[in-house]
Parts: sequence; C-alpha cells; structure tokens
Amino acid sequence: MKVSVDLDQCEANGICVGIAPDVFELDDEDVLHIVEAEVPADRLADVEDAVAQCPKAALRLR
Repeated sequence: MKVSVDLDQCEANGICVGIAPDVFELDDEDVLHIVEAEVPADRLADVEDAVAQCPKAALRLR
C-alpha cells in the first residue's frame, strides 16, 4: 500500500509524525513529507492509525 498527503488539507499537526516518524516528517517550515510512500507490511498498522487520527483527513492509503 502507498500513503499520500493532500497538502491543501494538511495543517502540519504532526500526529502522524508522532505515530510513524520513519514514514512521515515535518520540515523546518512545517510542511509534511512522506519519507516512505510504499508502506512496509510491518509498518502498515501504525500508518493506518496515523491516517485514522489525522484531524484534517489529509492522509490517504491506497
């Protein structure tokens, strides 16, 4: 599965970074970056949690 972010929706709350810092990162300007778009099977549960907890529903798994 791949994870993506809608930067128009993202408010850089950082919840996803706290849950999966190896997959998501905020830069110095509070812009979210996907470090690893192809989610490894062993990280899927955490990424699903990050997607579910995003307050702006800016993250998608496909």
